[in-house]
Order: sequence, then C-alpha cells, then structure tokens
Amino acid sequence: MIQFNPAIPKTKGAYIVGGSIRDIILGRIPTDFDIAVLQFPEKYASDLASCVNGHVVKIGKQNQMIYRVVSENSTFDISAIEGKTIEEDLAKRDFTVNAISCELYSGKIVDLFGGINDLLIKKIRMVSKEIFTKDPVRLIRAYRIAAMLDFEIESETAHVIVNNVKLITKAAGERIKTEIFKILSCSKSYIYIHQMYETGLLFEIFPELTALQGCKQNKHHAYDVLDHSLTAFSQLEMLLNEKIFKTGAINFPIPDMDKERSALLKYSILLHDIGKPSARTVGNDDNIHFFGHEIIGAEMAKQISKRLKLSNNEADYIYFIIRNHIAALHLYSSGIKNPPSNKSLTRFFIKCRDMTPDILLHTIADIQGKGNEDKRNEDFLSFASYLLNEFFSGYKVKKTEPRLVTGNDLIEEFGLSPSPLFKKILSLVEESRLSNIINSRAEALLMVRDLLNNNTCCVRNASSPD
Repeated sequence: MIQFNPAIPKTKGAYIVGGSIRDIILGRIPTDFDIAVLQFPEKYASDLASCVNGHVVKIGKQNQMIYRVVSENSTFDISAIEGKTIEEDLAKRDFTVNAISCELYSGKIVDLFGGINDLLIKKIRMVSKEIFTKDPVRLIRAYRIAAMLDFEIESETAHVIVNNVKLITKAAGERIKTEIFKILSCSKSYIYIHQMYETGLLFEIFPELTALQGCKQNKHHAYDVLDHSLTAFSQLEMLLNEKIFKTGAINFPIPDMDKERSALLKYSILLHDIGKPSARTVGNDDNIHFFGHEIIGAEMAKQISKRLKLSNNEADYIYFIIRNHIAALHLYSSGIKNPPSNKSLTRFFIKCRDMTPDILLHTIADIQGKGNEDKRNEDFLSFASYLLNEFFSGYKVKKTEPRLVTGNDLIEEFGLSPSPLFKKILSLVEESRLSNIINSRAEALLMVRDLLNNNTCCVRNASSPD
C-alpha cells in the first residue's frame, strides 16, 4: 500500500491524482500534490489546511475552482472530481501516466488505462485521441513529461501529434512558454526539441525557424542554418551537463548555472540565427555573408518574447545574448595578428557584464556546431578559454577592488559640479584601472587632469563599468 503524509485527511472519496501519484509510484518524493474529491472540495481544503498548518488560496473561476493549500514544505491543489466518479475524471485526463489515482481512505489504486505499466516501460501514451483537441498545449506537454522522466512518446501518440501540430497556434502564449521552458530545464532537452522539429511542432511554435531550413551558409559551415542551430543547441547542452570545456590540452571548468538561466541560454541558441535568412547576401566572389544578422535576429526574438509573454528580464536576457553572440568572434578576429590589448578585453567584459560566461559558452557551442574541420575553430576555442580565465581570475577580482577616484574627488580636487561629465570621466578612469593601465590614486588624478586639459572625455563615449 502507498504511504502518504499522515497529516493528510484520509477522507472517503478523496483521491491523490495526476503527477503526484505518478511520482510516488516512481519512488520520487513530490512536494506538490493534486487531490480530487467527490464532494465539498472547499471543506476538504479547510480541513487539510488545519492538519498541515497551512492556508487556503482560491484559484480559478467559480465552476472550475481550485483550492490551493500552502504549507511550509508542500502545496496541495484540491478540486472537485470532473464527472460523477473518479473513473470519469481519469478518462478526461491527458496521458496514461497521469490518469492514475489512489483513494486516501482505502489506499485503492485506480488505473483504467495501464498507466502503471507505461511507467514501467517508460512510455508517454495518450488516454484518447481527443486530448489534443480539448487542450492543444498537451502537444508540448507530451514532450515535457517525456523530458522530465526520460521517457519515450509511444508511436501512436506521436502519430496523432504529427496530425494535430497546427492546433498549438490556438493555445495561449504564456502556457506555451511555460511548457517550453520546463523542457529546456531538463538535462536531455535536445532529444525532445529535435523530436518536436521532426514532427513539425517546433515550426508551429516558432514559425521564424522555417526559413532557416535549406538556408545555405558559407564554406566554414557544414550545415544549413537550421541544422547548425540544432547542433549548436546540442553542443551547448553537453557543455552545461559536463560542466567542463575541453579544447586541445585545456580543460576549463564551467561555472555553475541554475536551471532557469540554463534554459534561457538554450532558448537563445535555438533562435540565435533566425536573422540570417533576411541578412543573407552573396558577394562577387560567390561567398555567402550574413552581415547584421545578429541585430535582425535580436529584434525578431524580441517579438517572439512578446508573443509568448516572457517577462521583461527574460526577454532582455535573450535579446542581449542574440544581439552579442558574435562579439567574442569580433574580438578574436581583431587580435589574429596581435593579441587584443588589456583595454580591449576590459571593454568586452564591461559590455557583457556578468553575462560574459553566458556569451562565451554560447559562442563556443556556436563554433562547435559548425560541423567542419577548421584550424580557426580550434584557435578560437583556445581564445575563448583564455577569455573565461581572464574574466574570472582577472577582471572579476579587480572589479571587487575600490575605485581609485570618486565623484567627491572630482568635486574637491578639480572643483567640478555634478553633471553628465562625471560619469564619462569616472568610466574612463575605471576602464583604465580594470585594464591595469593605472594602479594608484595619484595616477588616476593625473589621468583626470589630462582628460580635462585635453577635453578627451567630451568627444567620445566610454563604456560604463557599472
């Protein structure tokens, strides 16, 4: 018999259902529970809240009300059974692994559709062919549950998904976004993203990817833009999973990145080249170019973020990564003949801020996703490991040290009044300090005097280290 938290009321007609019973059967310890009751869900929620020292939050419309009980360690969603019996309720659920219930009073398991067997054989199987028509988001959810559990989608279910992919355009953007990011948060998301590409579902979610298919690239690429994007996605996921970057004799540890940030970075690399078809040109030498594709792609990604109702912070992150995904390549190219100066490195780090590792990991995966043998690729990967080392052992350490001059110094030493000039001067001095060009207060004050005498700070804008 399945054992539950003894504090949960063992009422007749109350059933643990959905993902919570699925996880319990799989030996996992859920913190979120779904409970369906035959009658009086609000009273059951109130009783449960008293037992677990929690509080009740009402969610949804009156005829579809969910009573959420929030305690210190767990969350319980209580709702009325959909239909007259638990059997009718289970028949309306999405996948067999979610259509299992266990009555709290008796411990009896109800499994009408072979969900427990599908858990054993690791299959995601639809309860009925109508599930996707009733809720198109289930088209993505099939892959999300498969990714979370490392399961396969059963063949007939996969066939029905292929025939219904266009239904996803009817779903709300925020619901699509939630399912996509849950997939991307999984360590083996590439497998399921690629399956979504094969079924055509990925193109219905992101129609901007359609033009990438068959968009040929230059001699430095073995793949068209779409296959390159998917390969780069795979390479990025491997980097994040292995937590180490290997190139030649160099093994560089990759800094920890939480699931949310990893998912955003994977999302960004999936879309990083969507601007290429619009930017594609062919030169007189028959060489293919994509000038400005990063700018076009970032603007396209911004529109996708609006469509899927991403938060401002999420949208800004994605925009920044795509807009700057070739910045490290430009820095590398500028230093092919002569290594980039300390000032050039500092300006790169200032521009990319704390997203420097994200940009570099993205670019490493982008290079590895070209699929060809090119010595320049290996040279850049060595350069990227150098940048990562410089960022963590040099720039970040230096950034924690106090500034050499402050706004008060500009007022007291030079008689300046607060103005936009302050920021320009302080930025230039800080840039020089971070670049190891100056290292003392005296040098900093001398630099300020020279800037004022030459009026340098008034004729150009400095990168802001803030």
